[in-house]
Amino acid sequence: MRPKIVLVWFKRDLRIVDHAPLTAAVATGLPVLPLYVVEPDYWQLSTSSQRHWSFIHDSLIQLRESLTAIGQSLVIRVGQVPSVLQDLMADYDVQGIYAHEETGHLWTYARDLEVLDFCRHHGISIHDFPHGGVVRRLRSRDGWSRLRQDRISQTPLPAPTALLPLSAIDNGQIPAKDDSLFKNRISGKTQKGGRRAGLAIVQSFIHQRANRYLKSISSPRYGPDFSARLSPHLAWGTLSEREVVHRFQEGISALPPRDFGRRGLAAVLTRLSWRSHFMQKLEDQPDLENTSMHSFYDGIRPQDDQTQISLSAWQDGQTGYPIIDACMRCLAETGWLPFRMRAMLVSFASYHLWLDWRLTAPHMARLFTDYEPGIHYSQFQMQSGVTGINTMRVYNPVKQSYDHDPEGWLIRQYCPELAHLPLEWVHEPHLMPPLLASEFNFETGRDYPMPIVDNQTAMREAKNKMAAIRKQAGFDQEAASVFQRLGSRNRPRQGAKKRQAKPNAQQQLDLF
Repeated sequence: MRPKIVLVWFKRDLRIVDHAPLTAAVATGLPVLPLYVVEPDYWQLSTSSQRHWSFIHDSLIQLRESLTAIGQSLVIRVGQVPSVLQDLMADYDVQGIYAHEETGHLWTYARDLEVLDFCRHHGISIHDFPHGGVVRRLRSRDGWSRLRQDRISQTPLPAPTALLPLSAIDNGQIPAKDDSLFKNRISGKTQKGGRRAGLAIVQSFIHQRANRYLKSISSPRYGPDFSARLSPHLAWGTLSEREVVHRFQEGISALPPRDFGRRGLAAVLTRLSWRSHFMQKLEDQPDLENTSMHSFYDGIRPQDDQTQISLSAWQDGQTGYPIIDACMRCLAETGWLPFRMRAMLVSFASYHLWLDWRLTAPHMARLFTDYEPGIHYSQFQMQSGVTGINTMRVYNPVKQSYDHDPEGWLIRQYCPELAHLPLEWVHEPHLMPPLLASEFNFETGRDYPMPIVDNQTAMREAKNKMAAIRKQAGFDQEAASVFQRLGSRNRPRQGAKKRQAKPNAQQQLDLF
């Protein structure tokens, strides 16, 4: 007779602390099979990359160590989830599957439906548990903030103390970081994964870095050191949103009222709420990865002969705008950028180059270590101006360069072909007088590209095109519908000018 078990399916929740499915599975009294499935088709998607797997790989090693310490190792399988379940059912009588709800892209949405179908056919019960601040089957955004707050305020669950061991089971191997299974190779670095690294970051931010957070979040030079850098750990679930909130609240309580560290911690708590807000958008409208929130914007950026040229220049960091190219190269090398620089890259692609966000989003998804579909597509649409409910922000790359990289540090670091130029020409090398350029053996077009578009002309044309769309009949009615379905319910401060509540784009993801 096959032994009865329950199965815990780990996805973007690679921890045993504050893990409701694991806690509930242990409470059944049956042996628990902790399972992680490496799904080959997922790793062939245009949004997946070896960089993601590198972070997950580190995290799975530590998750396996944690589970082994309480009695049963993590079981690793490679394949489609229904097939993996079918194989396990040959040896075990699976009484139930326990898992967190996942707010992912359409591929994971379809996979979850397939697994649900399989379980119904085989009489296996599925127990789904909320994850973070996202509320499934939400009837109205009006009540979302309260529901999230009620959930986040609950005490994080402790790790189980013991699991019943499963005899004679092959725990499986974790595929290597360079396994050919992972199609999209990234040659740069990857932030260290695993729960221990995440906890160390929490501690260093609370005790050492929070006091510089608000002054550094937009800086490409200081942002890497003084931003929270928690986003990959939240994206892949080595830490839960709830435990981070509680640890930061404890940190605030331990600091004097006017301490800058207290302000930094409070700012991150605000951004954690915005993080949930953007993920909720994808939960409420799963097709956001390929459909504009406001339908009037679908098809406004058609592909033509210039599209691939512009896309390649943007992807390769060869646009002729040093701050744009430095940011893209930095992202490729490190997997991270401060929010303002992320927003600027998207804005430049969408407005200056007039590229459809559906072409550019997969590239940056592959590069971000902290790729989170709900945030990624909501932010791409907002920064591309296709939501209908957010203020359009066309970033001037030249101004951003002078404002946020005034010493040319980022440009010199990631555009070494410009490193020897005088500071006054680093931001706009194409304007350097020819005689002066010859003294530095530099020629625009030979050593570094000419600007791919004229800055002022491109911004003006983009603003005119977007303004024309907003003037079309029926635009405002659909925008109101989008706001009712997906918009923030934050209210203006008392005495402030009355207007529709709209999230401030500059406040969203500086956490990362």
